[in-house]
Amino acid sequence: MFSKILIANRGEIACRVIQTAHRMGIRCVAVYSEADRNARHVAMADEAFLLGPAPSSESYLRADRIIEICKESGAQAVHPGYGFLSENTEFAEALAANGITFIGPPASAIAAMGSKSAAKAIMEKANVPLVPGYHGDDQSPELLKAEAEKCGFPLLLKAIAGGGGKGMRVVNGLDEFDAALSAAQREAQNAFGNPDMLIERYLTKPRHVEIQVFCDSQGNGVYLAERDCSVQRRHQKVIEEAPAPGLSEETRVAMGEAAVAAAKAIDYVGAGTVEFLYDEDGSFYFMEMNTRLQVEHPVTEMITGQDLVEWQLRIADGEALPLQQAQIKIRGHALEARIYAEDPDNDFLPVTGNLRYLRTPDENAHVRVDTGVIEGDEVSVYYDPMIAKLIVWDENREQALNRLVHALESYRIGGMTTNIRFLRQVADSQPFRQEELDTGFIDKHSDLLFKRGNADIQSQLALATCFALENERSDNLVKGDPYSPFNKQNSWRLNATYARPMTWVVGDETHQVSIIEENDCYEITVDDATFKVSATLNDDHLHAVVNGHRISVHGFMNDTELTLFREGDQFKATQFRPTFDDNEGAAGGSLTAPMNGAIVAVLVEKGQAVKEGDALVIMEAMKMEHSISAPHDGVVEDIFFAEGEQVAEGAALVAVSNEED
Repeated sequence: MFSKILIANRGEIACRVIQTAHRMGIRCVAVYSEADRNARHVAMADEAFLLGPAPSSESYLRADRIIEICKESGAQAVHPGYGFLSENTEFAEALAANGITFIGPPASAIAAMGSKSAAKAIMEKANVPLVPGYHGDDQSPELLKAEAEKCGFPLLLKAIAGGGGKGMRVVNGLDEFDAALSAAQREAQNAFGNPDMLIERYLTKPRHVEIQVFCDSQGNGVYLAERDCSVQRRHQKVIEEAPAPGLSEETRVAMGEAAVAAAKAIDYVGAGTVEFLYDEDGSFYFMEMNTRLQVEHPVTEMITGQDLVEWQLRIADGEALPLQQAQIKIRGHALEARIYAEDPDNDFLPVTGNLRYLRTPDENAHVRVDTGVIEGDEVSVYYDPMIAKLIVWDENREQALNRLVHALESYRIGGMTTNIRFLRQVADSQPFRQEELDTGFIDKHSDLLFKRGNADIQSQLALATCFALENERSDNLVKGDPYSPFNKQNSWRLNATYARPMTWVVGDETHQVSIIEENDCYEITVDDATFKVSATLNDDHLHAVVNGHRISVHGFMNDTELTLFREGDQFKATQFRPTFDDNEGAAGGSLTAPMNGAIVAVLVEKGQAVKEGDALVIMEAMKMEHSISAPHDGVVEDIFFAEGEQVAEGAALVAVSNEED
């Protein structure tokens, strides 16, 4: 077995690999960019080497530098994780040429499956069912458009070298095809250096069911059950589970055997995943093969009791598979929720920021958290915005769902927007509990999943006020004298009752509050509602009795901004300061950058007339393209950035006059 390996990755997958390697007595070398100097994976490793600046093209994609570090550190093998160089044929070949083991499949297998069109040709020869479409070499726009007409609509344009939902567009009609093709090709070129596309008929209610396969160098192959990854946004998975709900044993075996046969057809070695589209009628179609460990591999580990990273290390060292097919058993049900720095209410737009407050659920045999961050870390524009993976297991799906809901309610992040509340809405929704699964789940149930809580703002503000007061009290206590009037929060007056004012801003609304403190109890009036409240604050945990109702909430106060966490929901309010400028942040007729990023394309000129909804600027951030569109009819008055320039969140990009002005 290897004595030292290098992990050519970052974040939670680097930490995940280090954990198993250390358990096996293997020393680990980490690599990092300048943005990741203080990252968790760097601290966990036995030693770490700087790769270069923050952009991945100058750091985590530097194959030459990684090979140099292997030689310098004495690392005998490289684990690529997923993303970055994990499916890069040239990298695998370069490692082999330098006598370094690649903990993954042979370069020939990566090449065979790296092109989605070539992979479909291989599957066609192996008699694996394929979705109707085009996966040929001729990439002329005219031919692609003609093939699109033959395929029929709706169809899916997909980058042949793609992954993670990048370089993909759903096209509903011929009139949309040209614009969708240009956007998909541009995104694919930026993400993968290859703009080539394939075309597939877009099934309207498919499920995404994938098979985990493993092969060794002795020619043995097995499958470790399946995963359902149907709940997706922007073609990226949100919640995964194993085994797939409602899948018959016959279908499981048929899919598993087809997946192993596909792997053996390309002399596969190591961990791989064969993805299928599973239709309502029980038929399934090959979609693609990922020649690496998947993000969602923990759900397979939870139901099989196997450590898939350990399997990878042993197979890469030349050992045979640890188990034969008949020895692989599945028990219970597991689900994984991907926790992202993103705004579900704003089309899941990625966000950046600092994890100022971070509390995770307690880990045990039922709950697991895979993460690469700690409190205080920055979520930057340079990498994928995933914060963590929350995995739960129980004896059956219903019990596992209950555990997932409870664990999400215990996962609290302050200082930035996340998708935790949305994940809880999905996990606890009736359609999801009733296994009404397909890849259009989120769009189909958007009214249910994006529904806001019914919490009364006035009662929430009473709790917010109480939290703020108790937080002040903990900072300002007169030590040794609990009866001192200076411990009160009401600007006390001798022989007089004083109502302390406080102002909160919630969204665009301002709320006036007055507080009277008497006998260790607050009388809090919010607008026209009065609440009798007694409370104690232990660290971030507020225990309160509001008008006789005992309530427990957690909170995080960052200067004047307060976030309360209760039953999976968040309530945010800001204490008003008189120095606030009412016009602060107003952008007039300009369109601002929704996040830090780079300008990919400017689609208009100064003086050009535009219609509402016209695309004006294309931004790229966190490896995804985002279109900035005209909010109304008007004329482009000014353009503030050129293609290729970096922009900061909130920066004005384009000024558009309003025809009504």
